[in-house]
Amino acid sequence: MPITAGYDVGGAHLKVALTDDGRTIAVRQIPCPLWRGMEQLDAALVEAIALIARAEQHAVTMTGELCELFPDRQTGVREIVSHLATELDADLRVYMGLRGFAGTATAMAEPASVGSMNFLASAALVARSLPGALLIDMGSTTTDIIPIVDSMPCPRGITDGERLMTSELIYTGLTRTDPCVVAHSGRLRGREQRLAAGGFASMADVRRILGELPDGIDQHATADGRGKSIEESIARFARVFGRDAENASPAEWRDAAREIADKQMEEIRLAATSVMAEFKQLSAAPVVVAGIGASQIAALMAQQGKAIVHFSTLANAAADCADWATYCAPAVAVALLAGEN
Repeated sequence: MPITAGYDVGGAHLKVALTDDGRTIAVRQIPCPLWRGMEQLDAALVEAIALIARAEQHAVTMTGELCELFPDRQTGVREIVSHLATELDADLRVYMGLRGFAGTATAMAEPASVGSMNFLASAALVARSLPGALLIDMGSTTTDIIPIVDSMPCPRGITDGERLMTSELIYTGLTRTDPCVVAHSGRLRGREQRLAAGGFASMADVRRILGELPDGIDQHATADGRGKSIEESIARFARVFGRDAENASPAEWRDAAREIADKQMEEIRLAATSVMAEFKQLSAAPVVVAGIGASQIAALMAQQGKAIVHFSTLANAAADCADWATYCAPAVAVALLAGEN
């Protein structure tokens, strides 16, 4: 099998994985605020050079076509594919969902089959090893829930719009989501109140206050441009309640943060329950956890009595990149899948 570099081009990050002979040997997540311009992708690729220099082939999937840089999704797909093919100076294999991989010419001619198909790549890799499973990938912005039945991904929706209708896509993530998207009200010092929807904080602040944010995953600036200490996170979170940090104790702010984090996980639990209800075969199937919120998903679904499998196990990841193989599942998946074909 050739050494393969896999790329997941998102609107906020470039995720890159390197695989060799069916084994995941390196993974990186690089900040890439694509909405600011294609030069952000160039800069991220420069940072990835040390990882991808050994690659004999390249494979890509994406969600970045959704970002504000592009007038529509089809334009976004074409520009990203064209840009990568030029910058990598290589034959690029583009993931087209249920259709598998194609060359750049086919991908640019049929962009609707390319955009936001990264969830299917991860599900296809899971289906190689598990005949039945529920894959839940909680990223920085969204959460994907994909059923695998009879060794096949079986999403009821394919496009983002369809998947939002079927609860297989939820716009809630571990770090970049505004707490006011998670909840319209919260409890502070024993009293319920409305929240201020002003973009004052993020769920990264909530998770930092709770001590639940994995190292190295929150790579973007904070809402106020200040630092990422617990004290600074509490100051931002307090604004969501229309208050200053000194209006409550650190323990009271932790209690308020806990409630909002729990509401976020309850939304995911309800969606997962809805998806599983459509497939009786999944009642005893394990849950495969992926994304930077994998630990939170594992705890949530273990409480429901589900067996837990970390994506890195199915990706045959080296010990030194196992966590990141789980965090960056689609990049790993396209690398492994392309390496087999």
